[in-house]
Amino acid sequence: MTVIAEILVSFFLVVGGVFGLVGSFGLLKLRTTMQRLHSPTKATTLGVGGVLLASMLYFLLVGGTLSFHELLITLFLFLTAPITAHFIAKTYMASNLRPTDLPETGRDLGWAIYDDAPESETDDRA
Repeated sequence: MTVIAEILVSFFLVVGGVFGLVGSFGLLKLRTTMQRLHSPTKATTLGVGGVLLASMLYFLLVGGTLSFHELLITLFLFLTAPITAHFIAKTYMASNLRPTDLPETGRDLGWAIYDDAPESETDDRA
């Protein structure tokens, strides 16, 4: 392995380790749920991404083969982390916000996603 390849792999390992450390520290130090969302979804994702990128470069430069396992793990991580953060944020807002905290919409049903109210089962039987 050449010196440049070793430096590249080492660089991505160090960057991944620093982001992982910062993300873990942020998860411990931040107080509220909404603040804690940032550390695992951003810093830790970049940390794991850096380690996976270093692994891909190592196998490409030393073994001469492209490792699809690390590529698939990276794609899966970058696709699922924002979705997970979105679900956690929506759950937090739904459970901790009062209807009086939200601004008026000017619609009959407020913040409902439908323009008309769904009919109940008792209305269908009558």
